[in-house]
Amino acid sequence: MVSGQPVPRINAIACALPASECDATYNAWALRQLEGRREVTLLERMLQRSGIGRRFTVLSSAETYQAEGSFYDTADAPGTLARMEIYSREAPKLALEAIAELGDLGRVTHLVVASCTGFMAPGLDQVIARRLGLDPTVERVVVGFMGCYAGVTALRTAGHIVRSEPSARVLVISVELCTLHLQPTDKLERLLAMAQFADGAAAAIVSAEGEGLALGQGLSLTLEDSHELITWTIGDTGFDMQLSGEVPGRLAEALSDGAVANSVTEGKPVTEIDAWAVHPGGRSIVDAVERGLQLPPEKLTASREVLQDCGNMSSATVMFVLKKLMAEKPRTGIAIAFGPGLAMEGLRFGWTESDAR
Repeated sequence: MVSGQPVPRINAIACALPASECDATYNAWALRQLEGRREVTLLERMLQRSGIGRRFTVLSSAETYQAEGSFYDTADAPGTLARMEIYSREAPKLALEAIAELGDLGRVTHLVVASCTGFMAPGLDQVIARRLGLDPTVERVVVGFMGCYAGVTALRTAGHIVRSEPSARVLVISVELCTLHLQPTDKLERLLAMAQFADGAAAAIVSAEGEGLALGQGLSLTLEDSHELITWTIGDTGFDMQLSGEVPGRLAEALSDGAVANSVTEGKPVTEIDAWAVHPGGRSIVDAVERGLQLPPEKLTASREVLQDCGNMSSATVMFVLKKLMAEKPRTGIAIAFGPGLAMEGLRFGWTESDAR
């Protein structure tokens, strides 16, 4: 940090999950898509080894995954309009549940909202500001359609705001409704990809006052010749994600490169980094980071716990991991997340007391 420069820090993080669990119902639906084919045994085995125990959806238990009368129980997949109508109704509600867990927000001056699973106008930022009764002059930033690393980008943006305006108090929100974008398919790779995703929301307060996780320097990396490994396309039946099985291998290979690893850790040995907030995009992604950076397995406990308890909630997930790590008051830490590109976005953090400047 530059001497005398404000130190932005996360003062608090809160999270929210929808009421309906969907992991078991999705798995049953996915297995039906391969009924009678040899791949069904492989799918079942891989689902059991996914590292995911629970996932949640804003759809009711009666609406999920091809149950009779469900949202998906139609001859054709629901159109994008139908999915966006649910997003417009449910995304603000889930975001506000997370915000409510923060308690007293104080005087919010800026609002940064990250979401890549829906579009609405007036925007999610305006709806949240209005329902919270924020001052009409509150400045708003929307981070959209960046995928799983948007949560990191939102926190970095809040940090930049606080550095430029030391009196700023930024409310950061990430809300994702991934389960609205189920796509009918009998392709094993696509069924496994969709088995990772879930709904969730997280909210945080970032300011230059009080104790919390200080937000340090950011980091970005896009792998060469990787633009087709993760794609996220808007179609007539929602948002269609293509997630290549090559991603974990390419990720591990990139992170094992000494120059890349040094850029992540700023040349420090990984043993000197107290906390790792790695986006748990799936068990294979977490394993790839562990292998590539040669991290002790216990450094990824928080990421694996979030994956087990919640699944991959796209951009909100890394904030769930940071919430767990925040309770430990780590001296040093690195948060990294991955998304379309194939790209990595990250930031450095470390505990700071209320008088840090």
